[in-house]
Amino acid sequence: MSIDWSGCRNVRDLGGLPTLDGQRIWAGALVRSDRHDHLTAGAIQAVRAGGIGCVLDLRWRRECETHPSPFVDDAFYRHVPMLNDVLDYVPPPDTYAPMLDHNRQRIGAAFRAVAEAPPGGVVVHCHAGRDRTGVLVALLLSVAGVGADTIAEDYARTEACSPQTMLDTLAHLDRHYGGAASYLTEAGVAAGALSAVRERLRGIHAPVEAAPSSS
Repeated sequence: MSIDWSGCRNVRDLGGLPTLDGQRIWAGALVRSDRHDHLTAGAIQAVRAGGIGCVLDLRWRRECETHPSPFVDDAFYRHVPMLNDVLDYVPPPDTYAPMLDHNRQRIGAAFRAVAEAPPGGVVVHCHAGRDRTGVLVALLLSVAGVGADTIAEDYARTEACSPQTMLDTLAHLDRHYGGAASYLTEAGVAAGALSAVRERLRGIHAPVEAAPSSS
């Protein structure tokens, strides 16, 4: 998926990342970025014409109101806030373990949004494309079979990010939950959604059926 992202400051296609079994993440299957209100008019049209299955916005509602997405009225736009709406939240400088521990249901919902997305590439973003996006992307890549070192190296491509932060976060997942898949299972993600994400990121874009509403 070659799309013009002019105006974004921190955006990249994760296609080509190697998996532990010798495969690679499918080009265009997963893109990570910062917020989209700086996109040029041409870039906005390029995204709309680019075969996107889902733009997944992980920001809080107040962030969306302050910096609205240009895609909010598009059918492919999904808003799934990934963190509890805590006004004074500041991510720790050395690990995302508290984020994982205290937001399991929301993180599970964001993961399911990727699994349930229509065919096409998935674009995941928050405000800066670093913390919330970094954690969800790490979970997605882990489930797809990408190793911790590779995930940490990609995370560190974002300015001022240390790979050790992500390595420590992934180690926390292993120690306390038995890995990304077990963590997501505890977060309410079904086995079918885990398989759908793995297949999607490795080149099979069939969405899983949405879970029944609990309301």
